[in-house]
Amino acid sequence: MSRIHRARRLALQGLCLLDVQGDRAADMAEGFIAESRSDAQTHQLARQLLSDVRADLEACDATLAEYARHWQLNRLALVDRNILRLAVCELRAKSAPPRVVIAEALKLAEEFSTAESPRFVNGILDAVARDLYGEIAGGSEDQ
Repeated sequence: MSRIHRARRLALQGLCLLDVQGDRAADMAEGFIAESRSDAQTHQLARQLLSDVRADLEACDATLAEYARHWQLNRLALVDRNILRLAVCELRAKSAPPRVVIAEALKLAEEFSTAESPRFVNGILDAVARDLYGEIAGGSEDQ
């Protein structure tokens, strides 16, 4: 497993913790990352991803609300919502190629969510990436 995938996993777990506990759990999320068995660079990447999503949360949620038209954000599964937040933040920042961001989100959905989640996540992120990048950027069509 690559360092960035491990960092995304840690950031996702931190986001889920914050989603349930609120901002008062920020120290707990940081502690969770610090106590993981990953190396210092992975910890730093995870902290940066977590910080980026928290700083851009309103815009990420607004983007998700626009593309998840038939779903209220607070009604999405906790894990799916935070996978989407993480990926939308990366897509908006254009910090990695859209295909990579979407593929990583699909891996996280396969690892942490339901059997239906990868298809749902792929559909939303593909639409977001298409609008942000002007092209079909998506993951696998058969997800």
